[in-house]
Amino acid sequence: MTELIPFAYGDRPIRTVVIDGEPWFVAADVCAVLGIINGRDALSSLDDDERGVATTDTPGGPQQVSIVNESGLYSLILRSRKPEARAFKRWITREVIPSIRRTGSYAAAGYAIPQDYPSALELAAKVVRELEASEQARRELEPAAHSWATLADAGGDYSFRQVAQILDRDPAISTGQNRLAAYLREVGWLDSGGEPYQRHVDTGRLVRRATNGYEHPDRGHVAPWQVRITTKGLHELHRLMGGSGPLLLAAQPERSAS
Repeated sequence: MTELIPFAYGDRPIRTVVIDGEPWFVAADVCAVLGIINGRDALSSLDDDERGVATTDTPGGPQQVSIVNESGLYSLILRSRKPEARAFKRWITREVIPSIRRTGSYAAAGYAIPQDYPSALELAAKVVRELEASEQARRELEPAAHSWATLADAGGDYSFRQVAQILDRDPAISTGQNRLAAYLREVGWLDSGGEPYQRHVDTGRLVRRATNGYEHPDRGHVAPWQVRITTKGLHELHRLMGGSGPLLLAAQPERSAS
């Protein structure tokens, strides 16, 4: 059985579980806040490693609930059109996730009142250690949370040139526009002709953006659309290519034409 950790976003419950030290969120609670009516369709569009099922004990017996991890949560947030989606994202990144990773719950851990002087000294030492660990965790998590906050705020999509420039700012990554395109073919996001595989479009990593088309001196007429990389795709490429720090955005993404 998995213990659910309850949170409250306003008057709405947001239940979480911790699996292998990482927070997961009950999908039904997240969809309710974001105004996502068809939660099943929304979950089916996530990658397999972004969604799962947890079994928890309830008064009526064991119950299975659908859950999403941090990456899946941000994918759902980016799909929401509700104005409060941005505020919800800020609450998750600045309060919930750091709190879970520090203490395993939203509230500070409670302590039994010591009954003697040695126990009081032991408790004081424990509190100091935990405070130091919490501060260290906050410093380690802050860049990642800021990176996600910046990315989640920025809708739209990026050209290969923009993505290569952004990724190349990370000391652990060296790439350019052509090398990035070759990498996308290598990892199976694009086929040999440079067209995106549909599953990566469906999961929100890539988009086709309409253009006017043009005549290339060697290739003739170029199709009136361009493959572009979404915010989600940029973040996943940063992870896949071994990024070592927060993403430093070189340019704001352009909004896709409707």
